[in-house]
Amino acid sequence: MAEDSLSLKLSALADPTRRAILQRLASGEASVTELAAPFAMGMPAITKHLKVLERAGLITRGKTAQWRPCRLEPAALVEVDDWLGFYRRFVHDNLDRLEDYLRDLQAPVPPAPTSSTGDKP
Repeated sequence: MAEDSLSLKLSALADPTRRAILQRLASGEASVTELAAPFAMGMPAITKHLKVLERAGLITRGKTAQWRPCRLEPAALVEVDDWLGFYRRFVHDNLDRLEDYLRDLQAPVPPAPTSSTGDKP
């Protein structure tokens, strides 16, 4: 079954190693060796992570002589951001309603009306 592009991207983003790779690529292109350096895993594992990111369209890999730089494709994240935007608004709306409710709870209670003649009810 073919996966839609949003599912591919969210699946790729689900892994902390892949998110760390994307974070590194946000500062500029890097080689596979440079991307692998901070991780305690072999090159085959890093290559598998890069293939997942590339399949999702989140990175591209160029070829300059023997160097195959990886680079982030920021436009690919727009689809994820658009999808999250709905939920971001949902969360903010709910937090705004909660804030209003809490403000109402904390509002001073006006005193009960009293009669000016001093008569008891």
